[in-house]
Amino acid sequence: MTDPNLSPALKAETLVEALPYLQRYAGKTFVVKYGGHAMGDPEAQADFAEDVVLLKAVGINPVVVHGGGPQIGRMLKRLGVESRFVDGLRVTDAETAQIAEMVLAGSINKEIVSWIARAGGRAVGISGKDAGLVQAEKVGRNDPDPLQGIERKVDLGFVGEPVAVDRRIIDSLSRDGIIPVIAPIGIGADGHTYNINADTMAGAIAAALGASRFFLLTDVAGVLDKQGQLVTDLDPAAVADLRADGTITGGMIPKLETCVAAVEAGVDAAVVLDGRVPHAMLLEIFTKRGAGTLIRKQR
Repeated sequence: MTDPNLSPALKAETLVEALPYLQRYAGKTFVVKYGGHAMGDPEAQADFAEDVVLLKAVGINPVVVHGGGPQIGRMLKRLGVESRFVDGLRVTDAETAQIAEMVLAGSINKEIVSWIARAGGRAVGISGKDAGLVQAEKVGRNDPDPLQGIERKVDLGFVGEPVAVDRRIIDSLSRDGIIPVIAPIGIGADGHTYNINADTMAGAIAAALGASRFFLLTDVAGVLDKQGQLVTDLDPAAVADLRADGTITGGMIPKLETCVAAVEAGVDAAVVLDGRVPHAMLLEIFTKRGAGTLIRKQR
């Protein structure tokens, strides 16, 4: 959290600045959605793990939910399985679902656990299937057919969305000083395994936990206005306005929808910030200036 090249006095000032925030968030829960290009950068991986371990050490309960779309894509390509997307969601047949679970709940999940262990923390990797953590139901999408001028129902296969979260396993791990690391896989009432969008999964878990903060680590600084400047504070109405006037476009729309849904379900605030920036979460939480875009209900 402090630069080793800073003078002792500046280091002390940094700690003093952080003190009221340390007191404010002691005992609170932070849900962190981790993914994007930072997952492939060893230095960024180490920074992320150190941040999570530090949060736990100062009395905050971090819960990590991770993605892995690019890694799934690479594995499918290696195995000669072609991918198709609708509205950013991968059409997932039975074979793809098995590969996605292997990559998400297997290699990526355990890799993040190992980073945290290397940073001095204790973590356990689970998926939404473990202990009935996340119950999912099948997602459907309508896809416009330009030739017919109508919309047709698209079967996305084993793609799901959370409909219920049983927080008990997370509470148990957190009480024991362990950081839960969760893969975005859920189980349906039909017994099938469903691949879930990691942002959506993290938002549902944050809501179920009544988290103080829900972090969406992305590959951009946050929400930018039309002049390219960072927008630091938003509420649901402001998000709707920015979407209506075209300021918010593309992949940022579903991310902000997830943030709004989380805060409306009881999360104190959601934050979109750049996971490539070293120690971005610590800058956001423990400094006055923050580091990303904070979304909360209007006060």
